[in-house]
Amino acid sequence: MTRVLSTDQARASIDRIRSLANDQLTSDLSALQAEGSTLSDPNIWDGLEAARFRGDTWPSVDRALKQAVSALQSLQQQAQSINQNIMAAGGNA
Repeated sequence: MTRVLSTDQARASIDRIRSLANDQLTSDLSALQAEGSTLSDPNIWDGLEAARFRGDTWPSVDRALKQAVSALQSLQQQAQSINQNIMAAGGNA
């Protein structure tokens, strides 16, 4: 027999994850992307170091930010889906 359990504490934690992933954290990561994109425009910021930022620093950071947003969305969806499945299986504590 497989145990299924979703306590009030688990459901509250899932709700907090969803809230954090949906709200401020995702918004902050998107804001970082926007600012980095602004600094990547040579019409706004230029010079040898700015060019190094555009070519070396920003591309990998931009990818990491996009991956982080995607991972947060996946975490939120998976936690909610798993909890719904547990609840449907009678895992209410």
